[in-house]
Amino acid sequence: MQPEAVAGLEQEPREECGVFGVWAPGEDVAKLAYYGLYALQHRGQEAAGISVSDGSQVVVFKDLGLVSQVFDEQALSTLRGHIAVGHCRYSTTGSTTWENAQPTFHTTAAGTGLTLGHNGNLVNTAELLEQINSSGNRDLLGATNDSSLITGLIAQRAADLGIEQAALEVLPTLRGAFCLVFADENTLYAARDAHGVRPLVLGRLERGWVIASETAALDIVGASFVREVEPGELVAIDENGLRSAHFAAPQPKGCVFEYVYLARPDTSIAGRSVHATRVDIGRRLAEEYPAEADLVIPVPESGTPAAIGYAQASGIAYGSGLVKNSYVGRTFIQPSQTIRQLGIRLKLNPLRDVIRGKRLVVVDDSIVRGNTQRALVRMLREAGALEVHVRIASPPVRWPCFYGIDFASRAELVANGLDTEGVRRSIGADSLGYISLESLVAASDQPRSRLCAACFDGEYPIELPDAELIGKHLLEGLSAQSTVGEPETVPPTGYGAEDAVRRP
Repeated sequence: MQPEAVAGLEQEPREECGVFGVWAPGEDVAKLAYYGLYALQHRGQEAAGISVSDGSQVVVFKDLGLVSQVFDEQALSTLRGHIAVGHCRYSTTGSTTWENAQPTFHTTAAGTGLTLGHNGNLVNTAELLEQINSSGNRDLLGATNDSSLITGLIAQRAADLGIEQAALEVLPTLRGAFCLVFADENTLYAARDAHGVRPLVLGRLERGWVIASETAALDIVGASFVREVEPGELVAIDENGLRSAHFAAPQPKGCVFEYVYLARPDTSIAGRSVHATRVDIGRRLAEEYPAEADLVIPVPESGTPAAIGYAQASGIAYGSGLVKNSYVGRTFIQPSQTIRQLGIRLKLNPLRDVIRGKRLVVVDDSIVRGNTQRALVRMLREAGALEVHVRIASPPVRWPCFYGIDFASRAELVANGLDTEGVRRSIGADSLGYISLESLVAASDQPRSRLCAACFDGEYPIELPDAELIGKHLLEGLSAQSTVGEPETVPPTGYGAEDAVRRP
């Protein structure tokens, strides 16, 4: 059984994963990875895992669930070494199964263990699977996600070339968005696709190095920010220090939606504070779509900085009108019919004394299907709001993402079939305004040419394959048809003993 979004709630756009790597002799790297993943939990809540290398073997511990559910003191105490690779997952390729949890693991023909965590989404998975199939090696694909494909392809070539050189040959063949952290027994590696769609940063510890999806994860382990891993760069860290090589020419196209919703507000991307960007978005939104109102309230938490900016620029008072239950998300428990009818109240509940008799400006980060906003407007009116003016801190989402965000299909995107007035009528608001793409880009402090905004404008910077060769469950279908057969899931004894530490 797969976890489903709580019935009656719109599933928010989700990023695929958070990755974290540490090379630090003499440190408790498993605990550093644990806290690093804790800081990145917002990027993926389906599964979590940590692998540790001690110079002679690689051990992987992973399971479905939140970081705090998968790991405890006893589990972390078994992970001893000087290199760790951590991962928290939200799936955009492959189902939510233990086998698809990361880090992935493969053993090379030379006996070297290779473990890998991946954030992003490849668009040439069918082509890469054919490479695996043509090799005739059934052990190369240990799961049905693109991360296992990458691990298998590197492991296949590493027998003759070694991990580093094999990676330099495989990485240029990958198309799509990818930030990788991987390791063997002695070396930590990190790589970022040529477009740098997803963020990846390098930090320094007193006695080591850290790689993370966001700068907030560096902060939590006491690492100082050094720089971003550059688009098209492979970084290697071992006892000889840090070295770097480029496997592709940089063509920066960072995801603008990271600024809108995905990244933590206390993270910086390309030198720009995410919180400051969101506040600026709110200010620009107030200039583009003013409203006569008594109170500006956010849809917490992602709408809060933009609501603050809107209030500052408009002169309208800011207030908290909604209380969020932070523990509602994806769940195995199906709500009863009574609870289902309450819908959004599982997640948000109004402060009636604040809302009653007020004309409200409600600031949210985005509209996907429109279900959440429709229920929210109705709930606010029932709580006594005189008017509800909805303001959105991103342009209309009209196109799906194939680079690591799990949006709805294009047919399900409400802005794809309706103009702004149509969406306003659909959600029942008194007025509706989206920030323009031009203002969103200006708030990011990045040139338009360095940003991917495909979900807003349909301009995909990385060429996409035919529709039948892309999709979340593509590999499951192709693997079932392949001649490779069912892959082995238990690695050779002594390396990545996943089965030995798998939770019942």
